[in-house]
Amino acid sequence: MRAVNVESEPKAELDRFCEAMIAIREEIRNVQEGVWPADNNPLVNAWERPYNQTEAVFPQGVSPTAKYWPTVNRIDNVYGDRNLMCSCPSVDSYW
Repeated sequence: MRAVNVESEPKAELDRFCEAMIAIREEIRNVQEGVWPADNNPLVNAWERPYNQTEAVFPQGVSPTAKYWPTVNRIDNVYGDRNLMCSCPSVDSYW
């Protein structure tokens, strides 16, 4: 999930972000209440599962044209956050 800058994002984008967070909370509730098993639900898997792919990819209220596809494989992968690597040219190259 990308970071949301509340100072520069339009209200529609902030609303869309909030709706996504609410939908994720509902998915969590489905796991907590036993509607979906903890090890086999749209929060941890997306294909070849007992629920349909549309429910996994487009939760309630998310249209296919408004879906945000993250550019990372796993959103909770923190390796890059803990092991910062700069790919910028050396400061000397700007002089």
